[in-house]
Amino acid sequence: MYKSLVKSFFTWYISSIIKKDFSKFSYNRETFQKDRSILLLANHFSWWDGFMMYQVNRIHYRKNFYVMVTEENYKKVWFLKYLGAFPVKKHSRSMVRSLEYAGQLLNDPNNLVLIFPQGKLHSGTVKEVIFEKGLMNLINSSNKNFQYVFSASFVDYFENRKPTITSYLQNWEGAEFTSLQLIKSAYNKHYEHSRQVQSRIIV
Repeated sequence: MYKSLVKSFFTWYISSIIKKDFSKFSYNRETFQKDRSILLLANHFSWWDGFMMYQVNRIHYRKNFYVMVTEENYKKVWFLKYLGAFPVKKHSRSMVRSLEYAGQLLNDPNNLVLIFPQGKLHSGTVKEVIFEKGLMNLINSSNKNFQYVFSASFVDYFENRKPTITSYLQNWEGAEFTSLQLIKSAYNKHYEHSRQVQSRIIV
C-alpha cells in the first residue's frame, strides 16, 4: 500500500515538474510489440533524463519501468527505488549481479529497462555517444527476446523563457549475435540523424 502511494505521488510529481519547468516536451510515438520487453538506450546529459523516459513509458509504452542508476544516486534520492530504479556500483563484484538482474528483467514481456550506455553524465553537445562494456553482460544475461529502442534527447530554448526538450525514438532489431560495436554504431547513426534534425528546427 505504502509503495503504491509513493509511486503514485511521484508519478504525478514528475509529470507536474516537467510541465512546470519546460515549455514543451515532445517525442515521436514509435510502434512497438506489446508482447516483447524493451531495452531502452538513451543519451545521458542531465538530471532530467530518467524522469523524461519514465514519462514516455507511462504515456506510450505502459510497461513496468526499470532503470539502472549509480549506487550514490540510489542512496541519495530515496524515492527512486519506488519508480523502478536499481543500483549499480561500478568496478565491483556487485556490478555483475546488477547487470545480470537487468538482463533477467528483460525476460518478462511486461518490462521496460532503461540504460544510459555512457554510464555517466556528458554534455548534450557531444557528437558521439560512448558505450561502456557492461551492456553486453546485461544482454547476454537475458533470453534476447526483447526489442531495442533508441532515444536521443536534445534541449533548446528558441523564443521561450523555459527550454523545450525533444526525444527522438527509434526501434532497432539486433541480430542474434549482436556485438557492442554494432549496437554502438546503430545508436550513434540514430543520434547523429536526430541531432541534425534538431539543428534544422527554425521557429
